[in-house]
Amino acid sequence: MRARVIYNPTSGREIVKKNLVEIFQVYEDAGYETSAYATTPEPNSARNEAERAAKAGFDLIVAAGGDGTINEVVNGIAGLEKRPKLAIIPAGTTNDYARALHIPRNNLVEAAKVIQKEQSFFMDIGEAVMGEDLSYFINIGGGGLLTELTYDVPSQLKSIFGYLAYFVKGAEVLPRMKPIPMHIEYDDGIFEGEATMFLVALTNSIGGFEQIAPDALLDDGKFTLIVLKTSNLADIMYLVAQVLNGGKHLTNSKILYKKTSKIVARPGNSSKMMINLDGEYGGNAPVTFSNLHQHIEIIVSTDDIQKAVDKKDENAEGVEDAFIKEVEELTNQDINGDGEIHSSKKEAYENY
Repeated sequence: MRARVIYNPTSGREIVKKNLVEIFQVYEDAGYETSAYATTPEPNSARNEAERAAKAGFDLIVAAGGDGTINEVVNGIAGLEKRPKLAIIPAGTTNDYARALHIPRNNLVEAAKVIQKEQSFFMDIGEAVMGEDLSYFINIGGGGLLTELTYDVPSQLKSIFGYLAYFVKGAEVLPRMKPIPMHIEYDDGIFEGEATMFLVALTNSIGGFEQIAPDALLDDGKFTLIVLKTSNLADIMYLVAQVLNGGKHLTNSKILYKKTSKIVARPGNSSKMMINLDGEYGGNAPVTFSNLHQHIEIIVSTDDIQKAVDKKDENAEGVEDAFIKEVEELTNQDINGDGEIHSSKKEAYENY
């Protein structure tokens, strides 16, 4: 058997490159003749190499890098009739997909050692069609003004503060944002109205939040569709608190929360709506999302996934509790006429 490690040499201060010998040894011990490819700044470098390696008959492709590298590798193999197994070594900033799969995120060699369990899982992925363009995504699609935050939050800030980086950036830009008219079709209905954003989730981990889609399953052939129907800052902050407090936002009237295998989305009137795929700009709506059921076999510890079901992230619990308390104590007096948080309160949130 042969394995091809596709790694981003610049991810995590070249951390993959520094651990490459040990990573190789792990896969060699697991029975794979292993080689590597370092991605280049050229567009679609990881995607092209993944496609080439798959067509050359490699049995396993290892995506070593951030969520962007994993997305490219998936795009390289998803459209092929014969697809190799996929392993993930997370070396990015948020590492959302590795978080959702409970792959070790703080030790690259330990992440490689997941293969020693000889366990795997057939995962759903998403397909997004915009005109003649077709792309795949593994974690999250979406559109609307709020999804554009992912383009603006610096990687260093995401690495240090996780989901709070998005909150701080959101508090800065939300007062200038207005809902846009959207038309969204899903399996059981249609949403027609104004919304700040919509999300199409495959996992429960989005931007470091692990409770936005708390009931998301990895292999059920269904997306979780979330439509945020408000741009009011106080409403959104309360929703964030509900998300952190065990996913209590699911019944909030300010959102639409549905399970669906297909979604068609377009802006109303003549509005423009950018589409976000795994945190990157993917094109402009109209867009059709389709769930490709159990499309790719991924090396994971199914034991660890089972253990993590319904278990809260204990490392974030203290921060979450304090943040929830701050949000719940927010009053109308803390927000000015333009919808902005007064400086004293904003500084309090930024301290978390």
